[in-house]
Amino acid sequence: MATKGILERLAEGPVLGDGGYLLELEKRGYVQAGPFTPEVAIEHPEALAQLHREFLRAGAEFLTTLTFYASEDKLATVGLADRVDEINRNAVRIAREVASEGDALVAGDLSLTWAYDPADPSSADHVRALFDRQLQDMLDAGGVDFWVGETFSYLGEALLFRPSARGASPTPAPTSSA
Repeated sequence: MATKGILERLAEGPVLGDGGYLLELEKRGYVQAGPFTPEVAIEHPEALAQLHREFLRAGAEFLTTLTFYASEDKLATVGLADRVDEINRNAVRIAREVASEGDALVAGDLSLTWAYDPADPSSADHVRALFDRQLQDMLDAGGVDFWVGETFSYLGEALLFRPSARGASPTPAPTSSA
């Protein structure tokens, strides 16, 4: 278990994280270029754990779950909608296991869903449901130390992520847009 949370670490200065999982795993032959979906979490968990370890050994203070593009709708594009829960839960378990080998935190990652349409107000409910499912999967797998919402194309979708994440657990939830 990590000795300090993300806020305590940030109060002391910069915090080194990880990143680029999908692209690095694609280079290694474990992720298909194009869809860049994270099925490696169930098809090659050892490869994901190894990459986490490399980031940990390089000094990462938090490991990000490989749950970018792990919403049901995005996984449906590659025939994996029925494995959304397994992918999200396994990604958390792997990150948590490797983080415990050092003093690293685990960041639960959610990303754009490709389902948000700013011209269609009803899309917000669908996106919220996608986020809530991923968040619940991550909690069911042991939880995370904080949430990260990344690469949102629309501010509206990013604003849906924040209350969903805050409702799932009272941890920080930094958010970025593309």
